[in-house]
Amino acid sequence: MIVLTLVHGRERQLANLIRGLELAPTPPAALVVVQMNEAPRALHSSRFPIQVQAVEGDGILPLAAARNAAVAAAPGEALVFLDVDCIPAPDLLDAYRRALAARPDALHQGFVHYLPAGVAEGDWTPEALLASGVVHPLHRDRPSGEMIPHPLFWSLNFACTRATFSRIGGFDEGYRGYGGEDTDFAFRARDAGVPVYQAEARAFHQYHPTYHPPLNHFASILENARRFQARWGLWPMEGWLREFAAAGFIHFDERRGIEELRVPTAAEIAACRDASGSGF
Repeated sequence: MIVLTLVHGRERQLANLIRGLELAPTPPAALVVVQMNEAPRALHSSRFPIQVQAVEGDGILPLAAARNAAVAAAPGEALVFLDVDCIPAPDLLDAYRRALAARPDALHQGFVHYLPAGVAEGDWTPEALLASGVVHPLHRDRPSGEMIPHPLFWSLNFACTRATFSRIGGFDEGYRGYGGEDTDFAFRARDAGVPVYQAEARAFHQYHPTYHPPLNHFASILENARRFQARWGLWPMEGWLREFAAAGFIHFDERRGIEELRVPTAAEIAACRDASGSGF
């Protein structure tokens, strides 16, 4: 089983992800790290090899291209995609092994427990993370093994075989930066007849500030929303688009599309920073 992650900066978070994998009873066959818009650095674990790739994206994080590059570099067939902010629970890999053995032709999505600010910044134990983390409300009451509607797919923590990834066609590298590329991947999985199931695989999301609405990703959300709508005939991230419109940054009409009026200022972006400490 190969674990894949993408990183830009985030050295502490990546170190915690590696430590989490080292605590697994059966470690991964390898960890593939794709560094985006930065020089690759040497990484080491005593329990498994780490391969490091680099992908450049003209100043914008090339998330879709980096995921495809990680798969291309992976020396195996069973693939686990983990966001760099996620610390895997010790049994995450075993849970995915069971899920893929039962349904090898599906996507399997794990649970994500969001950690409050300050947790996992020093020494930690998996038991302490489990006690502190909160599952996102959209996923909280979903039993393991249940089929997930494709629009609710998240790419923070999921697994599939290389054959399934190829059947879907990978991630569309026309999506640049944040927003829409994982929903597009899920919709193409739906069209390819690939279902999504909930797995018992749990990861702990390390806190970072969030923005409501995410004005810090304003430009890429608009670009990616237009791309998604042109392909699928409906708007992704519609709630955010309506919030952008209500704040006067865009005109948004489901039929006419998006008209950009002005770019948010640094002060307006800062004012959207969530002070709750929830991480979502």
